[in-house]
Amino acid sequence: MKKYFLTGLVILLPLAITIAVIGFIIDFITGPFFVFVSDLVKNIPIPANGFLFLNHEQTHRYLTKLIILVAIFLFTVFLGMVTRWFFFKSLLSLGDKILHRIPLINTVYKATQDIIKTLFVSGTSSFKQVVMVPFPREGIYALGFITSDSPNTCSRRVGKELVSVLIPTTPVPTSGFLLMIPKDKLVYVDVRPEEAIKYIVSCGVIAPKDSNQPSVSP
Repeated sequence: MKKYFLTGLVILLPLAITIAVIGFIIDFITGPFFVFVSDLVKNIPIPANGFLFLNHEQTHRYLTKLIILVAIFLFTVFLGMVTRWFFFKSLLSLGDKILHRIPLINTVYKATQDIIKTLFVSGTSSFKQVVMVPFPREGIYALGFITSDSPNTCSRRVGKELVSVLIPTTPVPTSGFLLMIPKDKLVYVDVRPEEAIKYIVSCGVIAPKDSNQPSVSP
């Protein structure tokens, strides 16, 4: 019985975690538009007894999310097309400059823009080096990703060179803890970032494989 249970758990756990992560991402994306689109979907005739195994309320909710996801996908494709046109590039550049001058909005906009460029555009080593750090206390270690050097003002205050490290939570690594760790406390490991993510998402079930490339201290 125990072997059967563990076999079933190995099959179901990755599926359950995948569904949970996808559900979290979908809720995060559709959340800001849900109320507005939900009001529009009310005009669509939905059977009182729902659709298939979904009741009326569930059918309305899932249909709303589906419409939002399709609309976001189409808008993203359209935005990618128009930005290739010179006129729209100039217009977006002007809008970018305006947003950078609006108080409060410019702080959020610039921070988000810098993060996206760092992750997807620039050739920096952010999130590419896996390390072990003493967390939540000395003697206990957690896997983390080096993001960058910590702000100089923070390093000066403690008299040590600090490094910013993101510690993802398990089994959903979309949240975590941002720590500033002295360089001499970091343990560099030969693990690829994708292998480390698998280890975190699987709650330690899938052990990471050693990377063929040696880790390099920044």
